[in-house]
Amino acid sequence: MSTERSGDIHYLWWLMMACVTGGLIYLLSPILTPFLLAAVIAYICNPMVTFLAGKKLSRTVGAVLVMFLLLGVFAALILIMVPLFEEEARRVLDKMPVYLDMFRNHVVPWLETRFNISLQPDMNVLKQAVSEHWKSAGGVAAKVLPSLTSGGMAIVEFVVNLLLVPVVLFYLLRDWDMLIKLIDEMIPRYWHHQVSLLAGETDRILAEFLRGQLSVIVLMSICYITGLWLVGLEFALPIGLVAGILVFVPYLGMIVGLTLATFAALMQFQGWSGVIPVWIVFGAGQLLEGMLITPWLVGDRIGLHPVMVIFALLAFGQLFGFFGILLALPVSAVLLVWLRHLHERYLGSNLYNS
Repeated sequence: MSTERSGDIHYLWWLMMACVTGGLIYLLSPILTPFLLAAVIAYICNPMVTFLAGKKLSRTVGAVLVMFLLLGVFAALILIMVPLFEEEARRVLDKMPVYLDMFRNHVVPWLETRFNISLQPDMNVLKQAVSEHWKSAGGVAAKVLPSLTSGGMAIVEFVVNLLLVPVVLFYLLRDWDMLIKLIDEMIPRYWHHQVSLLAGETDRILAEFLRGQLSVIVLMSICYITGLWLVGLEFALPIGLVAGILVFVPYLGMIVGLTLATFAALMQFQGWSGVIPVWIVFGAGQLLEGMLITPWLVGDRIGLHPVMVIFALLAFGQLFGFFGILLALPVSAVLLVWLRHLHERYLGSNLYNS
């Protein structure tokens, strides 16, 4: 058998392995989410564990310390964000009578004129109802929750997956070097050099993408908060944070932030004159992100067409739920590196040139 023919057979083996792997991922997708999320977090945090191991600490101790650091950061975010949103919710409730009056004086007449209908809402009754139901929200929730069967199971599954992530994360951080060595030993020597090059390129692109994306989140949060504060929006801080944090999912941060900011501006300024500056802020933020910040910090690391980005988000969301959306872009970056490599090999194969 010629060398070229032997090489083509090896490529066919690669294709078969890819098909089998894809089939297993599809069949096991309901349980893979916490493992994939833990693997991504472990990949990001492994350099810290390696650094601690270089300081004469065992990887077990290093993994525990890093996980406590992650827990502290998460707890700090919760302690900062929850009181902030509670304060903003209280302010919304305090201004509810003003909002209801604005609805009666501006929205109702517009609806009556536009659609030729007659609306005579009793604002006093509505205000009283909102106040009473707000206070009794806990009791209503207690009555509704027992009736949530499928939704309740989804919540239980979400909590179980969430609790499984730190367990998997600990073992991945502790045994990362051993797992990498084991995988390296399992690779056939015929493919070893090629796979090593592919793994090195994947590691470089994924590391640059993740670091750059975190920087984009920080900068866009600052930009949105500053811009909304300059136009006088009362809820600039929470809306800017939400828009900035969600920027890692393309278009989601801008859409959610713009929707929340538009609603808040309508309630605060009671007219479109205050909404237009908010739209300008998000338009400028989107241009700044797309034309300057993301190309500068992330660059064309993934190289996916916008249509493929949307498809990847929907596909991973369908397979792995909410966590799938979080994992869509970094996993797509890895897959694209492999597909580019496979495409180059295919163009040089007898299968293509014959």
